[in-house]
Amino acid sequence: MEEQLNYYRFSRDQWKQFYRDGHVPLTAANLHEIKAFNDQINLDDVRDIYLPVAHLLQAKFEHYLSWRETESVFLHRQNKKSPFIIGVSGSVAVGKTTTARLLETLFKYLYPDRRTQLITTDGFLYPNAELKKMQLMERKGFPESYNMQRLIEFLNDVKSGQPLAKAPVYSHQTYDVVPNRFDVITHPDILIIEGINVLQLPTNERIYISDFTDFSVYVDADPALIESWYLDRFEALMKTAFQDPKNYFYPWAIGDHGEAIQMAKRVWEDVDLKNLNDYILPTRNRADLILHKVAHHMIDAVYFRKY
Repeated sequence: MEEQLNYYRFSRDQWKQFYRDGHVPLTAANLHEIKAFNDQINLDDVRDIYLPVAHLLQAKFEHYLSWRETESVFLHRQNKKSPFIIGVSGSVAVGKTTTARLLETLFKYLYPDRRTQLITTDGFLYPNAELKKMQLMERKGFPESYNMQRLIEFLNDVKSGQPLAKAPVYSHQTYDVVPNRFDVITHPDILIIEGINVLQLPTNERIYISDFTDFSVYVDADPALIESWYLDRFEALMKTAFQDPKNYFYPWAIGDHGEAIQMAKRVWEDVDLKNLNDYILPTRNRADLILHKVAHHMIDAVYFRKY
């Protein structure tokens, strides 16, 4: 990643100095449960990278609570409970799901008496049937494939202190939104929202996802590396989840292996890489924090926004 004028750059060794406790409140077994399929992370990553991030976010959260109290006194009215929202973005296959889950776990450790919840924006994709009607199946994941109005309404309900908000659930097994199934968000103190579109500015929208977030993280890597992780994951899924007859990719798992890999490469080049270059990567410099990865998913540098 090129140097950015509006970011401080910290090497891994520099960043880990911001957390000197040394205690890691997780085990290797915990990490195995947290990490997304075929991702790579270890306890050194938690100690060197994620615990400093968590303590930075802890300070931001405490400041947020203090400001809410100051605002309440100034306005002479009791504010509704409004969660601190963290956005996590980045390319497909870069490891943002693991980052979001890990932050959720660390916040539950730091604040055992507060409610932390996590959702992904995948559930706000239009169902496949609608995408087919709109001739957008080949553009799945692009901005126009999301029901942005519904997503913004959901975030508005959560941020404004509504007692209950429902987020649709997406299944990577069926490659579709699950009918009549929801993640129920009930008065969280902290909400983590993860997705490729968290930092995007859709055309002609009056309000954006980032208008609701109080801090944002972008997980970054060279596109060629991300492609290798994408294809490695596809290969691994061919031997596992795709073997289920109910899986969307089952026909590819039981068909010609070479053809399946060529199909995955075409999807990466025609869909995911194009989406990354045109719509995801341009949002990187809107993030408050950038985690930069190199080979084996190792984070070698952290970029912190100056202003």
